[in-house]
Amino acid sequence: MHLALEYDTSCPMALSDRSELKGAIGELFQAQRAAHRIAEEIAGAPADLLLEVLAEAASEASKRDSEEERVLELQAIAQILGQIEGPRAVDALIDILGSEDPGARQAAGVILEETAFERFKEVALGVERALAKLPPDHLALSELPYLLMEIPEPGVSKLLQRFLEHTNAEVVAAAIEATVEMGDSASAPKLAKLEKDTRVVELDDEEQEGHDHPTSVTIGDLAKEARLMLEAMGSEDSP
Repeated sequence: MHLALEYDTSCPMALSDRSELKGAIGELFQAQRAAHRIAEEIAGAPADLLLEVLAEAASEASKRDSEEERVLELQAIAQILGQIEGPRAVDALIDILGSEDPGARQAAGVILEETAFERFKEVALGVERALAKLPPDHLALSELPYLLMEIPEPGVSKLLQRFLEHTNAEVVAAAIEATVEMGDSASAPKLAKLEKDTRVVELDDEEQEGHDHPTSVTIGDLAKEARLMLEAMGSEDSP
């Protein structure tokens, strides 16, 4: 008779000696190999069926009460989506990028960035669909500019300029910051058009040195500062 052993996973077991640690590391390696094998088997399923099942799994994962469980499941889903080509996989990753859980957003962002390095057009088209179809307050729209600025593709500048035209001020602020980080002087005219924009956003402490609390600033002020910085960069690069 086979007895199923139940373990209390609510509190991790403390490992106190060398043999216990070696045994636990060996179990971890086995679990990782098993997870990798299962993920490969899943990724080999018919794409349409797999995407449908993954969409259901992502929906269920996002409803978990435990943040740890939500993140764990969404990270696993993102890893599998990264092995699937096509627009539906990119759209699903962008949706996870809009998760309220930072760990899930990070996982989706890493996979999307890797995909963009290999198949930029596929991700670029997904970004355009997101701009056209996602609700203005979808968190992914504020994350995508930071992801795009890491991609060394000529088309990134035009995509970021689309974000500068967005109706959500937080999205615009993210695009302004990404534009400066890229040193994209071609976006200076777009920034100039925003300099009278009175919409207000809050900058976190790490974005605004010298302040202990989030600081309110208008999109216009951000845009002007960004334009001046880009112009200064351009003058430094000029012979």
